[in-house]
Amino acid sequence: MSHTYCCSFLHCVFSTKDRRKSISPDIQPRLWPYLGGIARNHGIRALSIGGSDDHVHILLSIPSTITIADAMRIMKSESSRWMHQEYARQDFEWQEGYGAFSIGHSQLKTTLAYIAGQREHHKTRDFKAEFVAFLKKNKIEFDSQYVWG
Repeated sequence: MSHTYCCSFLHCVFSTKDRRKSISPDIQPRLWPYLGGIARNHGIRALSIGGSDDHVHILLSIPSTITIADAMRIMKSESSRWMHQEYARQDFEWQEGYGAFSIGHSQLKTTLAYIAGQREHHKTRDFKAEFVAFLKKNKIEFDSQYVWG
């Protein structure tokens, strides 16, 4: 539609299946740009990508034509396929779900810095504590049985 304008920033977070430490530091410098390429190929803007050995953070701007669920399915399935092909990692899987938290322009700078500082951040806080904090900050009710089960 020629007169449709959308500004939708999402801080998306998802982990490896069972939070396995399967994204080693030598893979990360290739996986993060690959995720950016997946986004670009589907008309999604990836403003920042980072993470650690068991999860990824992506700051996305998605067009009005793509749902959050479709964006996450695309990012996860294509990157998983790449991990299988590029690294012969047949055991590599992403978790089933994800977190997607909307942010406004005023939060962009802070979110970009947060994603860039993942390596340092996770020296003192594990993914589980981080993700629960996101859920609580965004006032999302959750049952820990389903978040970690």
